[in-house]
Amino acid sequence: MTIGMDRPETKRSPSRARPYTLTGGRTRPRIELPIEVTVQTLNSNGEIDWEPGDVRMVIIQLCHDRPSIAEISSYADLPIGVTRVLVGDLVESGHLRVHATLADHSSDSERRRLIERTLDGLRAL
Repeated sequence: MTIGMDRPETKRSPSRARPYTLTGGRTRPRIELPIEVTVQTLNSNGEIDWEPGDVRMVIIQLCHDRPSIAEISSYADLPIGVTRVLVGDLVESGHLRVHATLADHSSDSERRRLIERTLDGLRAL
């Protein structure tokens, strides 16, 4: 399933910075973020003063298509732990919204779509 996240403007150029420097050395997000949870960009009123190509901007651009954490990690070329921390920070700052994962009352179609999206994201890793 292709969801349009391989657009050139969302691909990050390789960085020489070690991944932990992007998170200030943190290895765990402040909020629980399973790899299958989907994330969406919010219309934020806060000013963004990041430099062009900043990984946070890349993540925000990717989240217009409601990707999972696994997909964000793959398309932004980041380790899953770093992705969780950065997405958690962006959720807390009001730039992103996390959508609930499946519940007991979820339909078979919803479950199938989630599994397909998660597998696609993991394959791309």
